[in-house]
Amino acid sequence: MAASAPAGSGSGSARHRLRAWMLEGLTDMAKRHPGPHAGPQSAHKGQRWWRVMCLTGVDYFSTLGYQPGIAALAAGLLSPVATVVLVVVTLAGALPVYRRVAEESPHGQGSIAMLERLLSFWKGKLFVLALLGFAATDFLITITLSAADAATHLVENPHVSGVLHNQQVVITLILVALLGAVFLKGFLEAIGVAVALVGLYLGLNVVVVVAALWHVLAAPHVVTDWSRALITEHGSPLAMVGVALLVFPKLALGLSGFETGVAVMPHIEGDPTDTEERPTGRIRGAKKLLTSAAVIMSVFLIITSLVTTLLIPEAEFKPGGSANGRALAYLAHEYLGSAFGTVYDLSTIAILWFAGASAMAGLLNLMPQYLPRYGMAPHWARAVRPMVLVFTAVAFLVTWLFDADVDAQGGAYATGVLVLISSAAIAVTIAARRAGERGWTIGFAVVSVVFLYTTVANVIERPDGVKIGACFIAGIVLLSFLSRLARAFELRVTSVALDGMAERFIRDAAHRKIRFIAKEPDRRDVTEYRDKLQQIRADNDLPPSDDLIFVEVTVADPSEFESELRVRGEVLHGRYRVLCLESSAISNALAALLLHVRDETGERPHIYFEWTEGNPFAQFLRYFLFGQGEVAPVTREVLRGAEPDRERRPRVHVG
Repeated sequence: MAASAPAGSGSGSARHRLRAWMLEGLTDMAKRHPGPHAGPQSAHKGQRWWRVMCLTGVDYFSTLGYQPGIAALAAGLLSPVATVVLVVVTLAGALPVYRRVAEESPHGQGSIAMLERLLSFWKGKLFVLALLGFAATDFLITITLSAADAATHLVENPHVSGVLHNQQVVITLILVALLGAVFLKGFLEAIGVAVALVGLYLGLNVVVVVAALWHVLAAPHVVTDWSRALITEHGSPLAMVGVALLVFPKLALGLSGFETGVAVMPHIEGDPTDTEERPTGRIRGAKKLLTSAAVIMSVFLIITSLVTTLLIPEAEFKPGGSANGRALAYLAHEYLGSAFGTVYDLSTIAILWFAGASAMAGLLNLMPQYLPRYGMAPHWARAVRPMVLVFTAVAFLVTWLFDADVDAQGGAYATGVLVLISSAAIAVTIAARRAGERGWTIGFAVVSVVFLYTTVANVIERPDGVKIGACFIAGIVLLSFLSRLARAFELRVTSVALDGMAERFIRDAAHRKIRFIAKEPDRRDVTEYRDKLQQIRADNDLPPSDDLIFVEVTVADPSEFESELRVRGEVLHGRYRVLCLESSAISNALAALLLHVRDETGERPHIYFEWTEGNPFAQFLRYFLFGQGEVAPVTREVLRGAEPDRERRPRVHVG
């Protein structure tokens, strides 16, 4: 009888394969932050800019499914004029802003990275977390709102409306799950699907627009009737523009897509000569992407708002009407027949479903560039597939809370979009001012004022958007700090670099026992070093002949988590050898130095401390927030976590 396999070996192997699959290609989506599990083939070489444009286009272009209806509800007969205002703001405001963002932040961090440089320490981290909260609001609501709108188009199709009545939540959840499955399969597959969907959808929209324009030309009285009614209702052209400006905030959803356009920049193919510091080809491709998408969308927005206003009765735009949320689909069924209308519905459903792809790509690129670096997410947050599962689960929750209602999610979506665009406008204004570009500074400042007005007006009218954004911010901040607490005692130094003097100190000490004295960098006078040396010798019964090296750590930015450790050697007062370190946390720097010395020399180094006076909990908070606190036990804990073998662990002495 053959010997049986050890119990649990099959399940253990399956778990190992599942874990390896989940962590495959830890987020190298930015091609500059590969995780420890990422192999040499994990980074893709990038895609042509027009293919990546299709990825952002599934979000941007899909708004044609509902934007004409939103404009008609908000502005009525004035819808085409209000849409022209939207297009002007798009081409003269949002587009120049994001072209500048692409130059300043070409690795996909967007305007958040530009603003991050303005603030340091914890206030900078909290500011970034707040912006990430609005980014999460924008991107996640993009996923859920688009899927809900796709479900609405499906449920309201005359061929299936009876069968799928009241099943919108279930359909939306299925669509969100399918989107997550695409990203679990692979990112290149997502881009391929986006190219096909955008090509089909824009092609069908061209057919609908041409048919609608033909009917307008065949019945020219609709234009004269509309213009006469417009003048009767609003009087002068100046009054029309004024009203259009007032209703503009309600049309802000038509600006979606710019933030995802820069978020997915790392997927754009660059030039062979591109470097990480200056990826010129990628920047050029991103500008082509942003400009082409904006021009295509602007043309469609103007034409579709005109034909829908002229050809669709006003009552049909209202809730319950046949054109509510699906104005172009209404025209497709009305003028091109049920068969074509159904094909158009299917393409709209498909692109609305996949509109969440650009948002998912943005999240997968944006979040891992900040949270793990801040220590505010576990290591696996750099991997694509676990994050896909997390974002899909959150999208499920949002869909359930909002009952897959498109209108209920519109306020949160618009708020997220406008806050990010406003922050981008402010960021490029500051960048232009620092570069001494007076003309651009004034121009970007004007654009910033426009978007700030739009944001405030939207918040006043739909405050639920800020409330939802605040929930996302609170959730991100809470989970981030819990993660940082859980990782507080990790070894956070990515590498150790010693200068020539420091290497000589270590090399000389390696012939004897390597002993370090941890000391605060205070006055640094001769008395301070002499007294510290005598105290350590007395507390630990060390003979005068033993060689001791002082180690001083200066805390730079305690809010940083991962950093490189640079060690500089000095001889002070002609006799005291000192290793000077700069780090975000004293204990982590000392532990990293000890482990580095052990690995370089093969000897277990010793380090000597004095106890710090104070409440242990207060000392832990000092360490957590300011990188200081009770250094000795924390250093020992970091060493214990980094080196499980007690026989190889550097020795910590406290007197």
